[in-house]
Amino acid sequence: MGKTAVLNRPVTSCSVAAAAAILFSGALLLSSFVLQGDRSLFCSLPSLQRSPSSADELHSALLHYATSSIVPQQSRSEISISSNILRRRSPCNFLVFGLGHDSPMWSAFNAGGTTVFLEEDPKWFQSVLRESPTLRAYSIRYPTKLSEANDLIRSYRSEPECLPPRAHLKGNKRCRLALADLPDEIYKTEWDLIMIDAPKGYFAEAPGRMGAIYSVALMARARRGEGVTDVFLHDVERNVEKTYAMEFLCKKYLVEGTGRLWHFQIPPTRGNETSSEGKFC
Repeated sequence: MGKTAVLNRPVTSCSVAAAAAILFSGALLLSSFVLQGDRSLFCSLPSLQRSPSSADELHSALLHYATSSIVPQQSRSEISISSNILRRRSPCNFLVFGLGHDSPMWSAFNAGGTTVFLEEDPKWFQSVLRESPTLRAYSIRYPTKLSEANDLIRSYRSEPECLPPRAHLKGNKRCRLALADLPDEIYKTEWDLIMIDAPKGYFAEAPGRMGAIYSVALMARARRGEGVTDVFLHDVERNVEKTYAMEFLCKKYLVEGTGRLWHFQIPPTRGNETSSEGKFC
């Protein structure tokens, strides 16, 4: 996620109409997360009033998109995959790599749960939070460059601290792919859903998503609670995202995809540590 070219495009009647249609659809989709059963909107209002935090998040998101000419970066079909899982699992713990124009939407979809965003661009971090100050986000740094992607995927197998069962994240300076310096909250929380839509990965000096994909795989494998970790990876048309997904998130856990988004359901390895020793897939 990050700044997109849509900010610089000339506004035409067609683009305004398209944006209005998307915003209206988004408003309906957001509303459906807080309406229960087949009751009407007005019958549901008391339940909203009994849950102030959910109502506040929904109100904030609707206001944001109703007053903005900028729409989320993902397509409606891509958003629908993640929103369908959130509809089933929220309120839950939702970790999102990247801040963007869609951040208020993701937070509202998980109203009542914990949604945390990680962003690598300090200026963009400040810009988004000025517009949406209630978002819960951290500014972080990545230790990699996209230009290192080929070397990293070749060399990690020779470092025991990168491989199960010794692989870990916090403080792991020996594994170049491990995100070893994240805020403590990220390590202490068991994430039910994780969205990887950052950091930047389209020029040589950008951080690339190698470390994010590797680290998310470790988070999912270390899950102690029941069920799987739902992982969503965006921009899978790019070679690095595709290659690292197959290496660490695993083709056998890929359950669906559309456009540029893949959805994985990764089970924990508890009880299977021996069988998975030295490999991810």
